[in-house]
Amino acid sequence: MLEPKIIPIRRLPRYGFHKHIENFNGRLAMLGFIALVAVEIFLGHGLLIW
Repeated sequence: MLEPKIIPIRRLPRYGFHKHIENFNGRLAMLGFIALVAVEIFLGHGLLIW
């Protein structure tokens, strides 16, 4: 059997639930949480105070 000379390159999908999108979303959530904690420390009270 002959081996193919050209190996196709798979492009990652641009939308939907995929591992790379979920990793990116998790990283943004972690940055947002750290920013919220930093703002609460800076203000001295919670951000969602009424």
